[in-house]
Amino acid sequence: MKTIQQWLDDYGTSHRNETNKLIHWICVPAIFFSIVGFLYAIRIPIPGTGMVLTVAQIALVLLIIYYARLSVSLAVGMMVIGVICLWLWRLIAATGSSIWLVALIIFVLAWIGQFIGHKIEGAKPSFFKDLQFLLIGPAWILSFLYRKAGIKL
Repeated sequence: MKTIQQWLDDYGTSHRNETNKLIHWICVPAIFFSIVGFLYAIRIPIPGTGMVLTVAQIALVLLIIYYARLSVSLAVGMMVIGVICLWLWRLIAATGSSIWLVALIIFVLAWIGQFIGHKIEGAKPSFFKDLQFLLIGPAWILSFLYRKAGIKL
């Protein structure tokens, strides 16, 4: 199994151009947020409790387990980000907006940005090589913030 640093280094090879990096700083979190939104919209009532679970909550638990296998500190950071995403989607849902539509617009626009960034970079997106890179992108962004804050991976 690759280490988190190996994953981040591999991801970084197709993200060296400053414009592409800037686009990724915007689009990777937007894509993550939109996917959480799609999954948040799928609600699972828990019989006999009156409670509702969302697929986003289940997926985020699994995602945190994936990140914890690579880096506990990144897993903690991604958990915080996941909770913020769930909270924001709850606020959006409270406005009566269509979660699916809002998530779809964000998702499409962010992927257009990603492909523009990779066109500028002159390199294919990393996930064409390995789908796990779709999970490494958010960690790559978070790793930069950690480095600035002096937090070890």
